[in-house]
Amino acid sequence: MSDKPKIKVLVVDDEPDIIEILTYNLEKEGYEVASATNGMEGVKTAVKFKPDVILLDIMMPQQDGVETCRQIRDLEELKNTFIIFLTARSEEYSEVAAFDVGADDYITKPIKPRALVSRIAALFRRESKKEPENTQIKIKDLVIDRTSFTIDKNGKTITLPKKEFELLYFLAKNPNMVFSRDELLQNIWGTDVFVLARTVDVHIRKVREKIGDNYITTVKGVGYKFELN
Repeated sequence: MSDKPKIKVLVVDDEPDIIEILTYNLEKEGYEVASATNGMEGVKTAVKFKPDVILLDIMMPQQDGVETCRQIRDLEELKNTFIIFLTARSEEYSEVAAFDVGADDYITKPIKPRALVSRIAALFRRESKKEPENTQIKIKDLVIDRTSFTIDKNGKTITLPKKEFELLYFLAKNPNMVFSRDELLQNIWGTDVFVLARTVDVHIRKVREKIGDNYITTVKGVGYKFELN
């Protein structure tokens, strides 16, 4: 019997049938599962349960999934938790809003449990295949620390959500190289996740708001680069 700890999954959905079927299928695959029926309860449960993955519905009573995701992404202890939206809403603006607040994946209902398990596994495979990297990059007046997902700028500490940090880190470790939106999507979100190209623009904008406009340059018609000059 393996001593490896089980991957912990939190299911947040206001439909009991969805919770039941997901719990059954995830536990059958060896995951440890907890659940919550609304966003406020989901945040409280996440703090106590400390899940590796959160499956999050958008339309819920008391607090929707987007606001719930935003609150979870502000919690230091859950900065490495994967968040997958499971929703009946397929509109583009809902998907953009989900990735805007830090989603790792977005899956529309009806949910196919076996496909969902495969998507979860793909997230962990992609994470495990990332090559070992230096824990810090010192570039211009920034110290970018991969272990804490923080940036030191002239003595001031700036904390970024995981995907925003990974985007900045990737560009900073390849200074003056121009990357298209598709290349950034593949390197940051991976090929297993379908993400709109606009998501890159949203994340770049949010990074600029936090660290300033004079680091990441837009190359019109091509993409983005970290400007070293």
